[in-house]
Amino acid sequence: MARLLLKLLAFGALGAALVFAFLWYDGSFKRRACFNEVGRCFDQDTGVVYHAQSGAVWLSLALLALFGFAASVWRLKRL
Repeated sequence: MARLLLKLLAFGALGAALVFAFLWYDGSFKRRACFNEVGRCFDQDTGVVYHAQSGAVWLSLALLALFGFAASVWRLKRL
């Protein structure tokens, strides 16, 4: 039962890491040349303003979820 819960936690963390990494890529990495001195990027096609600070948040969440995945896999190998 504990192994099943750890597997679910590991795959959930991996899925969250992939989602957060995609949000970082889509929101910040693709538009890194567009940001001005204030840290904003205006997309004229969609009318959306992107902020440079959001990239740090998405990347931090992706790395934290990736660490959770690695810790779960490490714990599964020890069981």
